Amino acid sequence: MAEQASINRIMAPLLERCADAMLKQLQKAVSGMPGERARQLEVLLDEEVVDRQRRATVFGPILPMFRPRSDGIEGVVFPAGVLPRLWKLASAGEPALLRRLDKPGSQATRVADRICLAAAAAVRDQPDGVWPESWSTPAERSRGLADLASSLDLIHLARKGLTSLDTWLGRPDGDQVAELRLMIRDSAEIMPDGAQRVLEILFSHIDDAVLILRILTQASGSAGRESFLSASELAGFVDRLIAGVMERVERVGAYKSGAGPIVPVIEDIGWSSAVLAELEATLQLQPDSAWGRSARNARVAISKRLCTLLRTSEKLLDGALPLVRVRIAGGMSREAPDLTAPSESERIGAARDLLSLVGAVRGPAGVFGCESERKEVVEVLSQRLSRYAEEAIGAVNAGEVDNPRHALTLVSISADFLTLIDEEEAARTVRRRAAIANRPKKATAVARAVA
Repeated sequence: MAEQASINRIMAPLLERCADAMLKQLQKAVSGMPGERARQLEVLLDEEVVDRQRRATVFGPILPMFRPRSDGIEGVVFPAGVLPRLWKLASAGEPALLRRLDKPGSQATRVADRICLAAAAAVRDQPDGVWPESWSTPAERSRGLADLASSLDLIHLARKGLTSLDTWLGRPDGDQVAELRLMIRDSAEIMPDGAQRVLEILFSHIDDAVLILRILTQASGSAGRESFLSASELAGFVDRLIAGVMERVERVGAYKSGAGPIVPVIEDIGWSSAVLAELEATLQLQPDSAWGRSARNARVAISKRLCTLLRTSEKLLDGALPLVRVRIAGGMSREAPDLTAPSESERIGAARDLLSLVGAVRGPAGVFGCESERKEVVEVLSQRLSRYAEEAIGAVNAGEVDNPRHALTLVSISADFLTLIDEEEAARTVRRRAAIANRPKKATAVARAVA
């Protein structure tokens, strides 16, 4: 018993800091180890897993608030270390009830709500035990403790509301909208800013931040009325979305082709287009309002930058798959693929990045009013790549190339580029022709017959 207590005293603080995934790995590793100490550690690990499951049952509605949002949008966030401290204080007073949390149902829900009330009391009565002063500034800590206590006061309403969240984000009927508004009304009766606080809890569970607009308009009954929502306490959610768009506008504007990966830029453009489209559809923004002006400025800024990047893709393609002037009959010359160009280079990488953007922004380009420019660029690129591949394959088949394998590698790159700009049919044609290039005539005939 003394040895077990010693192990518990040493290991408990370490296990508390382990992530859930690491805890499961430890369980798996220890289960295959021999010896009495391994069995003691296994018991300790099992108890920690059960304890965390109970904690998740009780604090489930606010668990996402203990980590920042992945999209960077501002939300109510508490230090991760507060969670285990809060759980210890809240659960210590109800040890006989903890087992009732192991079986889902109404009884577990009642116990969870009861423990949350104890947790709210602990936040107010034992703030140092929940949130040490050294973890943040006095102002941040004071505000955070107030937010945490209020969230725990309302957690029973949020717990029930979360079961209907997917419905509210979709197409709720009249009864379902009434249920949402009842939750908002009940939370406002508990505290003056209860509506905003319970919506903050729901917001933490919504991965796609812009979807909170659907909750806001249904909750306030202000669908299509920007003026109503902008004057309410719920306006802060829209302000955060607008701020998120403006941050992305800056990042997109600062991007220089070839200076870094393009994927974050594509994601920023896609996210911004989704938010702006939802804002317009949900709130019907007025052109002369603050939100309307911000949305318009963001749209114009991204549109200009996107058009520039689209045009730049043509120039980068010329550097990645260059053409050279060759002499033909009568002293005349023409441009033909340079089949000695490298198949791996920074230019090819830069071209691949921007061509992936050309294909990826087909939907967002419409929101930003530059889909026609994108289509024109795609047409030019498609013709250029198809002609390049055709002439390169022709040169290989005619025996005019010193290194056919290298030339066909460049052809393969042109097919990949066609795929990136969503010209899949043209890409398949290039790959099919390249597959039978530079073969003996007999083998080529057989391949064609099989095709």
